[in-house]
Amino acid sequence: MTTIVNPDKGSPTVHQDTPGEAPRKQRRPGRIRRIGLPYLLLFPAVLLELLVHLVPIGFGFVMAFKELTQFYLRDWSAAPWRGLENFRIAVDFDAPVGKALLHSFWVTCLFTVLAVGLCWLLGVAASIFMQEAFAGRGFLRTLFLVPYALPVYAAVITWAFMFQRDNGLVNHVLHDQLGLTDGLPFWLIGDNAFFTLLVVSVWKGWPFAFLIVMAGLQNIPKDLYEAAALDGAGMWQQIRRITLPSLRPVNQVLVLVLFLWTFNDFNTPFVLFGKAAPESADLISVHIYQSSFATWNFGTGAAMSVLLLLFLLLVTAIYLGFTSRGRKGSRG
Repeated sequence: MTTIVNPDKGSPTVHQDTPGEAPRKQRRPGRIRRIGLPYLLLFPAVLLELLVHLVPIGFGFVMAFKELTQFYLRDWSAAPWRGLENFRIAVDFDAPVGKALLHSFWVTCLFTVLAVGLCWLLGVAASIFMQEAFAGRGFLRTLFLVPYALPVYAAVITWAFMFQRDNGLVNHVLHDQLGLTDGLPFWLIGDNAFFTLLVVSVWKGWPFAFLIVMAGLQNIPKDLYEAAALDGAGMWQQIRRITLPSLRPVNQVLVLVLFLWTFNDFNTPFVLFGKAAPESADLISVHIYQSSFATWNFGTGAAMSVLLLLFLLLVTAIYLGFTSRGRKGSRG
């Protein structure tokens, strides 16, 4: 209620305020500040994302439509336009370039399925094993996280020395100590290179799965396991009926992250094998690098990168749509 003095009549006039009018006028600046604060806090991250990721992606899209070779490195914007020719060369699977890209794609798919599956399996098994208290559990948890904490280059270079044929630790143990091999096998060339890459990638990636699943297990109430034990459920039944269903949201995100990391992995094969990866371990990330910098045909390499990006976006969209539909179905 507000009192207003009328200058003509000289008598005060009582004005009844509309309910909520004054509070609304007073709260509006604070409300605007509250609404704008999240965007202000996100602005540095969005700006950094634009500079680090989106701007190079934009340049990559432009390069994919140009005839960019070593002759235009000084001024790549002067390279002539080729339209969709670079993409046609990349997907022509009857020609040598397209055939090699298709082979690299299937090798990467097989490698990703095996690496992600083994990382997830080891991570889940180790995290479930670590839930019960026992002597030395803290030490084992720290030990399991060492591969994840080590720098990638230092760890992979160490593995490369261990897989050397003549003086490597792997051949020394398998051949000299255990006698499991007839001779000294080559691990960094030939068909064995695929298994070498798989071992190193799983060793490097499974601690991340272990860490994420172990954090997810903390949210499962202990009462569920106690009730299941009273009903006569064994360990495997508890894992199947309680643990895995409760970890479904965590596993959905974990599998997607592991898939994207593994499919795009460049550091591990590049450090392990060098610039020329063996045919059996020719991952698509290294193949695109070789197609760009070995032949100096950056336009075709950029087109391959764009196709890889579109493939990963498509797989991610299908996966997220499938998993979200599964969550809605389980709630219903």
